[in-house]
Amino acid sequence: MTGTLNVVVGITGGIAAYKAVGVIRFFVKEGHSVQVVATAGALKFVGRPTLEAISRNPVHTELYEGVAEVRHVALGQAADLIVIAPATANTIAKLAAGLADDLLGNTVLASTAPVVVAPAMHTEMWQNPATVANIATLRARGVTIVGPASGQLTGNDSGPGRMEEPETIVAAALERVRPTAKDLIGKRVVVTAGGTREPLDPVRYIGNRSSGKQGVALATAAAARGASVTLIASHLEVPVPDGIEVISAPTAADVLTAVTDAAATADITIMAAAIADYRSAEVRQAKIKKETTGDELTLTLVKNPDILATLAASHPRGLVVGFAAETADSEDDLIELGASKLERKGCDYLVLNRVSWSEGFSTDRNSVVMLSRGGDIVMKASGEKLDVAHSILDSLVSR
Repeated sequence: MTGTLNVVVGITGGIAAYKAVGVIRFFVKEGHSVQVVATAGALKFVGRPTLEAISRNPVHTELYEGVAEVRHVALGQAADLIVIAPATANTIAKLAAGLADDLLGNTVLASTAPVVVAPAMHTEMWQNPATVANIATLRARGVTIVGPASGQLTGNDSGPGRMEEPETIVAAALERVRPTAKDLIGKRVVVTAGGTREPLDPVRYIGNRSSGKQGVALATAAAARGASVTLIASHLEVPVPDGIEVISAPTAADVLTAVTDAAATADITIMAAAIADYRSAEVRQAKIKKETTGDELTLTLVKNPDILATLAASHPRGLVVGFAAETADSEDDLIELGASKLERKGCDYLVLNRVSWSEGFSTDRNSVVMLSRGGDIVMKASGEKLDVAHSILDSLVSR
């Protein structure tokens, strides 16, 4: 589906309703027509004038408004996409049960458009068996669930249940309706994602700041293009869509074992995980106590195997793509570092991105440069990590 979309944004009564303004703004900015359907509870958290000013359309709230034009079903029938953000536990339960006691419920039932739901609630409500079952029901019906994220909630609470950021929700929603070439049907794609953790004792570990967002985006994009996808996951901070095989690999040694086995039959293997270069020479079986170590603690670290180089040297049947996150001062420095690393690793392609305290890790956007063997620049891409993922796959498919 291309061109201008008719998007219905449903807003329900949670504190995260203020973030729905950002969701609407992103859709309008992309040139789409937005109709807002707000519950009575939603308007207690965000005002009608704000929603109308941002959407540039009247806000719809009442089930019995516009009876002559059959508005309670017309909105759903005309929709190309329905996004509910935030979706409270109550709304999710009603959607799962097929209830239509308000305008939003009628709109969803009257529509054949893709539905995207962004939950927002307290952790206990999100983890309640009833909510878990309702989410499973919606997923089974083809509803896309975005989030929730983990973070600060209302009051002093913190944990899973925080509504995803508007940009992430909009990107996931547009992915549902974008025309995706099925150019990986019959292909097997293996992706590593996240950051490994090398234990020091039962409590502590050496780790990194990788969230796994780019790796999950690559797996998601490959699956959307028809591939059979295996995701080797190291401590992901984002959910994995249904239909993707997930293999847990907490440490570098676990990743090495999993990816060696999986890559043997893969057409494309993409090493997007951040693998720890070192591990502790000794893993203590009991917690290290500062009372016994004194003011200083000395750790002996030993190198982990170079998984990318090992994999490339084993000559798997398919392409091997590496990732390299560098604290380069400029793009030229980044490319120079990448060309040197590509020669050492021996993989087919290397995707480079700059990282810093505020760039690269745990963000929703990325900026990459992709090199081929020999150091030639294959492509450059910036934007949402899912869009970057498709740009990477476009390059691999075309070659």
